[in-house]
Amino acid sequence: MSKRVNKLTEPNMRLYFLIAAVFCAATLWAEPILGAIETAVVALAYVYFRRTAQKRRESIQRYVEDMTDDVASAGKASMLSAPFAMMVFRPDTQEVLWSNEIFLQLTGMKENLFDNRLEDALPGFSDQWLLEGKNECPETVRVNGRNFRVFGSLTHPSGRGGARGLLALTYWMDTTEQDELKKKSEENRPIVAVLMLDNYEELMKAGTEAARSSVLAQIDEKISAWVADTQGLLCKYDRNRYLLLLTEQHYHTLLEGKFSVLDAVRSVVTEDGVAATLSIGIGKDFDDYETLFKNAGLSIEMALSRGGDQVVVRNRLDFEFYGGKTKSTEKRTKVKSRVMANALGELISDASQVFVMGHKHADFDSVGAAAGVCCIARKRGKKAQIVIDMDGSAAAPVLKRLSALPEYKDAFISGSDAFIKAQAGALLVVVDTNRPDFVESEQLLDTCNRVAVIDHHRRAASYIESAALNFHEPYASSASELVSELLQYLVDPSDLLRAEAEALFAGIVLDTKNFTMRTGGRTFEAAALLRRAGVDTADVQRLFQGTLSDMIERYDIIRHAELYRDDIAIAAVEQEIDRVTAAKASDELLTLRGVRASFVLFKHDKGVNLSARSLGEINVQLIMEKLGGGGNSTTAGGQIPDGTVDEVREQLVAAIDQYLEG
Repeated sequence: MSKRVNKLTEPNMRLYFLIAAVFCAATLWAEPILGAIETAVVALAYVYFRRTAQKRRESIQRYVEDMTDDVASAGKASMLSAPFAMMVFRPDTQEVLWSNEIFLQLTGMKENLFDNRLEDALPGFSDQWLLEGKNECPETVRVNGRNFRVFGSLTHPSGRGGARGLLALTYWMDTTEQDELKKKSEENRPIVAVLMLDNYEELMKAGTEAARSSVLAQIDEKISAWVADTQGLLCKYDRNRYLLLLTEQHYHTLLEGKFSVLDAVRSVVTEDGVAATLSIGIGKDFDDYETLFKNAGLSIEMALSRGGDQVVVRNRLDFEFYGGKTKSTEKRTKVKSRVMANALGELISDASQVFVMGHKHADFDSVGAAAGVCCIARKRGKKAQIVIDMDGSAAAPVLKRLSALPEYKDAFISGSDAFIKAQAGALLVVVDTNRPDFVESEQLLDTCNRVAVIDHHRRAASYIESAALNFHEPYASSASELVSELLQYLVDPSDLLRAEAEALFAGIVLDTKNFTMRTGGRTFEAAALLRRAGVDTADVQRLFQGTLSDMIERYDIIRHAELYRDDIAIAAVEQEIDRVTAAKASDELLTLRGVRASFVLFKHDKGVNLSARSLGEINVQLIMEKLGGGGNSTTAGGQIPDGTVDEVREQLVAAIDQYLEG
């Protein structure tokens, strides 16, 4: 401190006195009398300067000392009389050193606080955040029935160093009232739900008028009983739609009941044996009813696109899914197919370029659907290009046949090349996926302003939004089936090349497991159309032939299979294997007696890939979604970028348990 004061009170005058001394010496040599006078004056000035500097230094020193004492006194007084709780302890020994009166009142330990260690006085309170250099405790601390936000800092007392010399000073801010107000505000936040009867038309088709009225009355009764204790407002605003307004507090009551209304409505059955199903779309986490109702509508669309008979919640960030375990029934009309066909034809006619893109690692269904779109574009006078990774595709036999055709010369293009070639007015048709992170080229998807989506997978939380055309039918067996339906309205059977027809047929065969899974009447109609276009079923069967080594590898995977819960086959393989081989192994595991679902896990780079199959009783899409994957109810897959096979198997088992236990 004294050195700093000296610097303030003694500016650097040495140079000036040195120069004056030099002049005095020169004057003494030339004019001794004048030099003596100058020397005396300089000496007097130096003495005066030294005395005034000393007085100034002593004055500043006294001022600093007085100010320090005042600040210290004020600091002590403020700590003792602070309006919030304070407490000092040693982090190394957990010894409580001091606290003010407010802290003692809050803890209720006036008598023996300083006789206890920190964990005894404040059970559950951790000081790790202070040691990590943070100034605020990341969690709310609850003491004596009160909530506190805790702030603090570490300091070294004078003369001490190292960890043993650390002191922790903490400030405790009571937030109990604010937390209660916040909780009450959150509990009273509005929620809008839209309830919709999925199969209203089927319920109204059969039976007498009295029977139909009875079914609707039973459904109304089930829904009214479900919301009776919510203090919400329920009104029917359309023949098959209900609007429900309630609060967050009562929503959690319905959530804890696992939306039992789904089972209650499903118990209502018509005379013809048709069970009613209900979908619920919920909008939450917003304060205005307009946004809530809009999000409830988006949730209903999402629920229907995933097969119905489930609850979808649109919160501030994402979708949440509940239910959806029942097997979907076919709910499609040819009217929609005709409308979509006309719309797609107009989009292709108006486009300057046409790109067709499927999912990564394209399979027979993806390539077949893309070939069908190319036929539509050719009929409209446009040459479509298929965006695909030829080396990473699982449909090499079909690609080889198509590449040999003159109509498909230069038709296959990589994602990067398509991104460079894309111009304004280009149309991108996405087939066999609705997720932006699954497409062959996300760059191209972001570049094209006009996008059409043709897909049959149940919609996931992330999907391609703002598409100019969205032909999404989760009840269809495959994307090839959907494209085949569009073809009958846009081209003549003679316009369809035999290789294109066989590619479409192969896509249907793949996703239906030779017409044994997920088949409806429309599936066979599409197959009949392709058969009339010249499909040779024997040639299609040859497309699926593998090699002897593939078969050996497939049975090696099956050899690793184990049964979980007696009816789920899980094969975990430590080495890398081909995706197609893994998929075939999953299919073959379903042929085991009593097995309802199968899962194959195998290494892929630094992560693990999964292939899932089901006979329909277990929805493997819901299980795969918990691991970041997707698909449909009987065929799904996923990819874990980091992790071992054993770790992913544990995650899979946990997801299966969560699904089966509801």
